[in-house]
Amino acid sequence: MKFVDEYRDAKVAQKYAGAIAQITTRPWTIMEICGGQTHSIIKYGVDELLPEEINLIHGPGCPVCVTPAELIDKAIALASRPDIIFCSFGDMLRVPGGRATLQNQSRLSGDLLAVKATGGDIRIVYSPLDALKIALANPAKQVIFFAVGFETTAPTTAMAVYQAAQKGVKNFSLLVSHVLVPPAMETILSSPHNRVQGFLAAGHVCTVMGYTEYEPIVHKYSVPIVVTGFEPLDILQGIYMCIKQLEEGKAEVQNQYSRSVHRHGNEIAQKLIREVFEVVPRQWRGIGAIPQSGLGLRYRYAEFDAEKRFNLTNYPVQEEKECLSGLVLQGVKKPHDCPAFGTNCTPEHPLGAPMVSSEGACAAYYRYRQRLVSN
Repeated sequence: MKFVDEYRDAKVAQKYAGAIAQITTRPWTIMEICGGQTHSIIKYGVDELLPEEINLIHGPGCPVCVTPAELIDKAIALASRPDIIFCSFGDMLRVPGGRATLQNQSRLSGDLLAVKATGGDIRIVYSPLDALKIALANPAKQVIFFAVGFETTAPTTAMAVYQAAQKGVKNFSLLVSHVLVPPAMETILSSPHNRVQGFLAAGHVCTVMGYTEYEPIVHKYSVPIVVTGFEPLDILQGIYMCIKQLEEGKAEVQNQYSRSVHRHGNEIAQKLIREVFEVVPRQWRGIGAIPQSGLGLRYRYAEFDAEKRFNLTNYPVQEEKECLSGLVLQGVKKPHDCPAFGTNCTPEHPLGAPMVSSEGACAAYYRYRQRLVSN
């Protein structure tokens, strides 16, 4: 296949759906672990093509969505300072924080966009290297990059830090919220509420990391994991491969996304990640603490850690009790199961991050399944 349209061929999709129906003899629940896959599933109606025995549920595959509210509040506090230029991907600007009240400080604005609207110097960038360029061009200001993402974006963040160290840049730092996929999958599988019988793994993560790290999960929990791309036919093929394993009683790691993913991934990118980062515990919004599930700057790069540079301590947070996004991120609920969905929680007035992130499950349902909002 040479062009994107070929991965969206409706006739071929129907054939895949028919093949899945032919091999399905009982109900199965499969989780896609990537928000990009979630949006493709809902946008193109992939789930509606499948036999009713196949239930697709949506995992914590949106790094914006799982960034803890406390860290959003820290970002808001930093971005509100006149001596700071705060750089971020656009997705983060609408994510609500925990509305923390800080000592000797009035109640914070609800999100970064509100800070920008009141004069904060917040700049949307497309790469952490863009933020480094801003730091070099503005030596009188402190420039902070909000480093959010899975393993996919970690190499470019690591490169920005590495270059800053090599060039001796003193006014550049990171607010780090990089998270790792395999520990989240294990947390879901070990939960007493687990419903997952097979995974579609995120193709872009595996392009960087390969898929050998999923093999211990498969052996420990006896669940098939299929590395899958993002187009409708990718997803349907991944589902077929996963169902075929389940029906045959197998549990293996398979690679549907072979045009991009190799077994050992991009080893140069992995080496750069290991040079700059170390594995640390991380808090996941709506899920809680997951051991060894994040990346933090190594000691030799600690000068680029914004939390340390600006002496940010723990902030008290209060999350919206009405929001069920944590259950959505764990695959326990679907977005339309939340009473606030489409009523008290909309993209204009979100209660949780999955309603405003471009990879959030709630945003996908709101955008592409409007009929569910009116029901």
